[in-house]
Amino acid sequence: MELNQYHIVLVNLDPTIGSEMKKTRHFVIISPNEMNRHLNTIVIAPMTSQSKNYPTRVPITFNKTKGWVVLDQIRTIDRQRIVKILGTLKEKEILHVKSTMHETYVA
Repeated sequence: MELNQYHIVLVNLDPTIGSEMKKTRHFVIISPNEMNRHLNTIVIAPMTSQSKNYPTRVPITFNKTKGWVVLDQIRTIDRQRIVKILGTLKEKEILHVKSTMHETYVA
């Protein structure tokens, strides 16, 4: 399966440790396409439907449901954990993710 940056994917996280997000859930692929093509690992950010309005959370709408991309819980997984591709972020959401990541991680 071809995995692209800003795809929304279903990921099986079990087993997890401590306060990591658990189970099978929606994520956004953050790693660039060049990495996604050549590495067995993918960088992802979880999506949630319940959150407070933190500066590291980007509001999105997917399948008519409002939620957030949680950029303070980015992680790297093996591509085998990805169950399927569900969709892609909208252009406006992509720009918001990019600017939030820049503000958060580039000092």
